[in-house]
Amino acid sequence: MSVVLSGVGHRFDAQPWLFRGLSVSLETGHVYALTGPSGSGKSTLLSILAGWTAAAEGAVHGSETMRVGWVFQNPHGVPGRTASDHVALPFLAQGLSREAADDKAAELLERFGLSPVAFRAFRELSGGEAQRLMLARGMAAKPDVLLVDEPTAQLDRATASTIDAAIAAMASADVIVVVATHDARTRAACTDEIALDDYRSDVAIG
Repeated sequence: MSVVLSGVGHRFDAQPWLFRGLSVSLETGHVYALTGPSGSGKSTLLSILAGWTAAAEGAVHGSETMRVGWVFQNPHGVPGRTASDHVALPFLAQGLSREAADDKAAELLERFGLSPVAFRAFRELSGGEAQRLMLARGMAAKPDVLLVDEPTAQLDRATASTIDAAIAAMASADVIVVVATHDARTRAACTDEIALDDYRSDVAIG
């Protein structure tokens, strides 16, 4: 599937435009880095893609049944539940048996380098492990579009590199991934870039 943005722009009330004239087609199998400095509208554009915010102008075209997942900047989990529990839950919600859900969870945990902590409680995970767990859980929910907001913003460089590796592994034939980031190394881990600086109103509209 694809999600097509046509002339999308946004501002709040009478404030200056964050961006304008954004036209791009997002395709499955790609991981898009959404870049720009703080205040450039990265989180706002994620919210527009999620359908939570209506664009001030332009349109977003996607499937009416499009499933959207969101991985937030600060990972949240159930403190006493294991990493495996967090990833198995979406599979259980899809109707899989407990055994099948656990097997699927184990596959994803391995993909994200979390097998060694599969049975560790969420409260015992490091920041990098918790963030990778949220990425794995996001993929387990089988979204059509997965939105990831500043996944390395609060991590040291060594820990962030493990997140970047996980992001690079997320390119898949059946999901569109959009990662809001100001980190050049995270941007490099993605397959494509949408630079909001290219869509400032003074650049895009004149």
